[in-house]
Amino acid sequence: MNFPSNLRYTKDHEWISLTGNIATIGITDFAQSELGDIVYVEIGTVGQTLPAETVFGTVEAVKTVSDLFLPVAGKILEFNTVLEKQPELVNNDPYIGGWMIKLEVSDAKEVEALMDAATYQNLVH
Repeated sequence: MNFPSNLRYTKDHEWISLTGNIATIGITDFAQSELGDIVYVEIGTVGQTLPAETVFGTVEAVKTVSDLFLPVAGKILEFNTVLEKQPELVNNDPYIGGWMIKLEVSDAKEVEALMDAATYQNLVH
């Protein structure tokens, strides 16, 4: 399992990377391994401003569909449209090519309050 130390994590197995006030969000290596082969990612919330822990989309694997929860409040700016044709990137490269959304963060302090890599690793082991 890979838990990059430069990211923050949620109990719902999303990761977040912050540059200025723009966050990149996806699901963790642990989450993709639990889901299995991902066949579809649906994000219908681009352009919306949503509170933390709101469902912002779904990820569909061969045997299940899981909700995606927003780690922090903000406005969803962009969906990684590459996932429309290559949803397997979430399995193969969850932290780089398999990112899901870009978010304009309402309050950067919310990101700091999320789990660091060591805390998240303890949660899933």
